[in-house]
Amino acid sequence: MSGQTSRQAMLVLIALAGLSPAVRAATDNSKMLTYRWVDEQGVVHYGDSIPPQYAQKEGEVLNSRGVQIRRLEAQKTPEQLAADARVQQDTIRRKQHDSFLLTTYTSVKDIEALRDLRLEQLRGQRAAAEQYVETLHSRLSALQSRAKLFKPYNDRPEARRMPDDLAEDLVRTLNEWRAQSDVLAAKGQEESALRAQFETDIERYRELRAARSE
Repeated sequence: MSGQTSRQAMLVLIALAGLSPAVRAATDNSKMLTYRWVDEQGVVHYGDSIPPQYAQKEGEVLNSRGVQIRRLEAQKTPEQLAADARVQQDTIRRKQHDSFLLTTYTSVKDIEALRDLRLEQLRGQRAAAEQYVETLHSRLSALQSRAKLFKPYNDRPEARRMPDDLAEDLVRTLNEWRAQSDVLAAKGQEESALRAQFETDIERYRELRAARSE
């Protein structure tokens, strides 16, 4: 049994000896990788590893022939990461909107019909706002006329101090008139933005349909 055991041990050693060159080659190849990086002064360095202070910068991994086999990307700043996230979100929103256009409308006329309906609704809202602003302006004019009978707008000696309720009504009406005037101006801007958005949608819809037909 001892002779058989010796022969088996010898076979194992021969097998291991046959595998050892491959194992050594793999080990040698891993050790022959070279790293390339650039320091703050722009000087290029090579080594078997990148120093910790440069680990977050761009670098390259070269094989034994000096050929780049991998690129090490620099770690991005929080601002760069935030910018990348915004770009990604914009891309997702564009794809979602493209899908919306193709699944919602069957032709450009459908988009134009919705545009005209939205504009008509907006014009109705604007007309109501204009009427309200005009009503406030008339009320404000009437209050200002009354206020002229009292101090400090009337400098006659016999003029009385303005009643508190009149002063409060005047200030309240003036503030409301200013606020509604801003609303009215915003309606005009909203109409312009709505027209521009629909024109953009129509152009994009045509591009998507043309791409589908190719």
